[in-house]
Amino acid sequence: MKIAALQMVSGTDLAANLATARRLLESAAAQGARLAALPEYFCLMGHQDSDKLAFAETPGDGPIQAMLSLAARELGLWVIGGTLPIRADTPGRARNTTLVFSPAGEVVARYDKIHLFAYDNGRESYDEARVLEAGSQPTAFDAQVDDVRLRTGLSVCYDLRFPELFRTYNPCDLLAVPAAFTYTTGEKHWELLLRARAVENQCYVIAPAQGGRHENGRRTWGHSMIVDPWGEVLAVLPEGEGVTLAELDAQRLAQVRQQLPALGHRRF
Repeated sequence: MKIAALQMVSGTDLAANLATARRLLESAAAQGARLAALPEYFCLMGHQDSDKLAFAETPGDGPIQAMLSLAARELGLWVIGGTLPIRADTPGRARNTTLVFSPAGEVVARYDKIHLFAYDNGRESYDEARVLEAGSQPTAFDAQVDDVRLRTGLSVCYDLRFPELFRTYNPCDLLAVPAAFTYTTGEKHWELLLRARAVENQCYVIAPAQGGRHENGRRTWGHSMIVDPWGEVLAVLPEGEGVTLAELDAQRLAQVRQQLPALGHRRF
């Protein structure tokens, strides 16, 4: 089964970002992908964190969700829709939300980013909690593709640093990590953490990312990749928009777990 991680360099124009996402989804489908994943904030990278609040949608309504639903249905894809802002109960806040769409165009899963990123090295400063409300619920879904059932656990970007979240998904066939890692942290930690999550959970990891210099001046690390359960990087796109694909092999998954049954050896 072929899966695709889509990389973008999103800007401040919502319509332009949605058009790019649709084009990349079309490319993934044309290359045989059955599941495609978009990066965090694929729909908007504003000049400031609060910009996303003006585009926050309610569940089931809005142009971002409409595009994802239509693309999934018309292309026959399972679509992990990166993240989009969903209105929170708290005024002046949004949830950073992943929605998953089936090939019928229906929402089958929702995950709200649990761990909110904060970083300050004296030159770069980020604090997502200024405008985002944290989620609290781990979420997994089953994607049925022909005779293959793909159990997939959801996460977003900074969640990658918290292995206990991913342990709640065991056993899982695939972990999804849409991200917009900063260049500074991504250069040192992105591949290291993705491969660790794949190895310790003995599953595939798909990590679609923002990758390049954005209109707002921010630079993201990119390196969208797909990693197998032995920690091998199967596909990677260093920078710039594009599609990277790999085969998810159920036999490979079973082989790794049989030869090293670590999941069955857990004590905590």
